[in-house]
Amino acid sequence: MSNTTKLAVATRDDKGKGAARRARREGKVPAVLYGHGTDPVHLHLPAREFAAVLRANGTNAVIDLDIEGKSQLALTKQVDVHPIRSYIEHVDLLVIKRGEKVTVEVTVAVEGDAAPGTLVVQDASVIEVEADALSIPEHIVVDVEGVAAGTAIHAGDVTLPEGVTLTSDPELLVVAVNEAPQAAADDEAEAEGDAAEAAE
Repeated sequence: MSNTTKLAVATRDDKGKGAARRARREGKVPAVLYGHGTDPVHLHLPAREFAAVLRANGTNAVIDLDIEGKSQLALTKQVDVHPIRSYIEHVDLLVIKRGEKVTVEVTVAVEGDAAPGTLVVQDASVIEVEADALSIPEHIVVDVEGVAAGTAIHAGDVTLPEGVTLTSDPELLVVAVNEAPQAAADDEAEAEGDAAEAAE
């Protein structure tokens, strides 16, 4: 579940690519805070501390921002990462209030071993749910222990933590348990062998 982490941040007036590059050189991440009808607030986050928050809480991190002495709860809405150098380029933060429900995408983790001779295919890596802003699950587990070939697990079949409701399409395919290609080939070879024996 999401833990609230305090983070001291500063407002910024300078915008544009040049300003963003300067900020990153100084160990800061450009961010914008918006929501609840408020005007967007442009911020600088401390890069190292923010990266640690993401590592500890996942991409739906809830942060108690200290904006130059003023406290504001925020949900990490979008994190843009450089495709090659892997540093955080920009962050979108959403203003939230205690007790408020938010809609977020949560990672699906597949656990367990399906029945022998099967191949587990994960079709959806995330599903969208509604949860209390301070109780967002870090991930949602789909257990495939002993599941037989031919089983399809849809979003509506997934067990969600208490207080969390599904907002994705219930028919969204999350995991398919198929017959493993080798097992299918073995069955076919066995059938052909049986047919040959019968012919003899």
